[in-house]
Amino acid sequence: MRGQPLDIVVLGLSLSSSWGNGHATTYRALIAGLAALGHRVTFLERDVPWYRGSRDLENPEFCALAFYESVAELETRFGRELGRADAVIVGSYVPEGVAVLDTVLRIAGGLVAFYDIDTPVTLAKLEGGDEEYLAPRQIREVDLYLSFSGGPILDRLRTAYKARLAVPLYCSVDASRYVPTGDPLAWDLGYLGTYSADRQPALERLLIEPARRLPQLRFVVAGPQYPETIAWPANVERIDHLPPSEHAAFYSRQRFTLNVTRASMVAAGWSPSVRLFEAAACGTPVISDPWPGLTDLLPENRAILVARSSDDVATMLTATREARRREIAAAARQRVLGRHTGSARARELASYLRQAATPAGAALVSAGT
Repeated sequence: MRGQPLDIVVLGLSLSSSWGNGHATTYRALIAGLAALGHRVTFLERDVPWYRGSRDLENPEFCALAFYESVAELETRFGRELGRADAVIVGSYVPEGVAVLDTVLRIAGGLVAFYDIDTPVTLAKLEGGDEEYLAPRQIREVDLYLSFSGGPILDRLRTAYKARLAVPLYCSVDASRYVPTGDPLAWDLGYLGTYSADRQPALERLLIEPARRLPQLRFVVAGPQYPETIAWPANVERIDHLPPSEHAAFYSRQRFTLNVTRASMVAAGWSPSVRLFEAAACGTPVISDPWPGLTDLLPENRAILVARSSDDVATMLTATREARRREIAAAARQRVLGRHTGSARARELASYLRQAATPAGAALVSAGT
């Protein structure tokens, strides 16, 4: 495996549709990075109606994409491909994920990894007895547990769940697609994200209430599934769904963009959203809620602004000088392009896989070196 292009099969929630999920853009950046390094990737996606009707990437140039309708079909149609791959990676939230992973563990001829793009949510589910897409026993059965979250949660995976190897694989940004577009500014603060009940209080505190207090400024929230009961101020524009092809222009039209985090990920820390990296790559300064590990990734007041209250946001929007705003944006963009692109993450993944394939290398990965 060392030094040679890898044949990798990924079974993920979705690559073809970004509707209502952050998985698609995460996979796109990572797999495009793998392809640029010469690795061969096949993505297998469950054919479900809610994504079938909203696909915005049906023929990716960086990998083969195929659909399956059942776990049985997965084995009959793709069993040979799964058996001969150097590595098979199963992602979180895959429909019938436990059965899918069991099938892969049984027939895969190479490494088997689980890529958890929702690690704190996953562990909260398991602790509550919910095995929607992963069973606790499977954590110790896979060769490699790739976690969206870093920090102390990796120790929990190793000690409480007996993961053989648990390493961070943060989300990333496709630096060729997320760039400053030069579009004129349209909003003072914006947010891009699907509705989530445990994110909504932070959105209320850090965008909706500031909008009420600052009627002279312009705000925008893009993303599906927001309840009709939400009382949006008149100066908050709503966009129901924004395809990835429009993300760069959307970020470029904001003076600041907001990053808010699900409660379980705030508690776990070290869980950066893909939107955080995408906005920074587009040259838009980010205002974020606080969580452990955030300022390790983007230093506070140098590459990101951290808001704990509505007052904080109001002050940032009204008192930050334009030169200062541009400095923060430039510092974040430089840091993200250096450390958090799809290419950088692909190099990390290939290194993990190659090390995990040898006993000595596995020991190094487990030790965190």
